[in-house]
Amino acid sequence: MRLLLVEDDVMVASGIKLGLSNAGYAVDWVGSGERAEEVLRSEVFDAAIIDIGLPNMDGLELTRRLRRPEMASQHMPVLILTARDALHDRVQGLDLGADDYMVKPFELPELLARLRALLRRSQAATSAVLSFGPIELDTANRRASAQRSGQSVPIELGPREWTVMEYLLINAPKPASKDKLLQALTGWDKEITPNAVEVYISRLRGKLEPYGVALRSIRGFGYRLELRPPEAE
Repeated sequence: MRLLLVEDDVMVASGIKLGLSNAGYAVDWVGSGERAEEVLRSEVFDAAIIDIGLPNMDGLELTRRLRRPEMASQHMPVLILTARDALHDRVQGLDLGADDYMVKPFELPELLARLRALLRRSQAATSAVLSFGPIELDTANRRASAQRSGQSVPIELGPREWTVMEYLLINAPKPASKDKLLQALTGWDKEITPNAVEVYISRLRGKLEPYGVALRSIRGFGYRLELRPPEAE
């Protein structure tokens, strides 16, 4: 999942970005509403975390603007961070297009839980557990497993394998774009190349095929999960 963090306090932003990155998200950070508006005109994110107390253009005005039709991610969920514990500010933020808010200071586990809830809602998912055939991904507890012969078998996934698997399950049975997968893995961090997506897809194939789940390549687009007869035990 690719997130946009809009926070002008470098220390706060660094802490949030580290926590979100450790939880498996690709996080891009900007320090002003103006820069965020510029980015959101052309780039797609799965969710945004926006501080109200930004200089010049505050987070409320940014939230209003990012809902405009010309924005690339106008329908993404928005979580507002605020040091203002006034009812008026919370109501105004929600009325302008925010989906949830948190009052500073807050604990990272609650931020992660609220973020997962927003992402599930935006993807029309009713549970923290994503599934396809025998495969299950528990996003709250970060556990992957497969049902086989009536038993739940753990599947070990690295952080980037998890990101790819989560995106594939969210899109299933439709294909997932290779470009979107790359963005979900890296955001603006270009330490991996587009070919690296194929590496993680190959690793996942080896872990899913024994349970009857195949990863089909869609030429010129991406990858799709498909059910196949499981391998004999």
